[in-house]
Amino acid sequence: MTDQDDLERRVHDGDRQALGELFAQHRGRLEAIVALRLDAHLRGRLDPADVLQEAWLDITRRFDEWLEGAQRMPLFLWMRFLAVQKLLELHRRNGARQRDARREVPLHAGPSASTASVAEHLAGSFSSPSQGLARQEVLARVQAALGGLDEIDREVLILRHFEELSNNEVAQVLGITKAGASNRYVRALKRLREAMEAGS
Repeated sequence: MTDQDDLERRVHDGDRQALGELFAQHRGRLEAIVALRLDAHLRGRLDPADVLQEAWLDITRRFDEWLEGAQRMPLFLWMRFLAVQKLLELHRRNGARQRDARREVPLHAGPSASTASVAEHLAGSFSSPSQGLARQEVLARVQAALGGLDEIDREVLILRHFEELSNNEVAQVLGITKAGASNRYVRALKRLREAMEAGS
């Protein structure tokens, strides 16, 4: 049994110290998720670390509720859920853009990441800052491709590529079938590949 397995077992047995240790292990990943989904207009006022600190208070407060759940959400997904719920709450409190009622993606998946923010992350893997104009062209193509995706396809891409969730976890977060999550991911990657090849 690995140390990770032991921590997971202890958490399932109700060990709050183990819960804290696991949260510390996941903190960097959770902060990255919050940072990607943080409204651009609030970045000077909200810090991902502060959002996570408030989410941790909710995690400790609701731990017994998670333990008693008949169908427990996997622990990381539960921590992620509470982190994005806290981010949504802080968005509302600080006057961030309101959710579009026509949104395809369930609200519990979290605030939408902007196409500009996602494109910036993707473009960075295709070119170095010294490439200047070429990188700006890549960025524009990637952003246009992301903007042309169905909202749920874009969300699947974000969950798989940036949040590093498994296909099964993506399906659970979005309330879609595993096959649907897989098909949407493949479709989104195909659109991005076509965008990168255009004009090259």
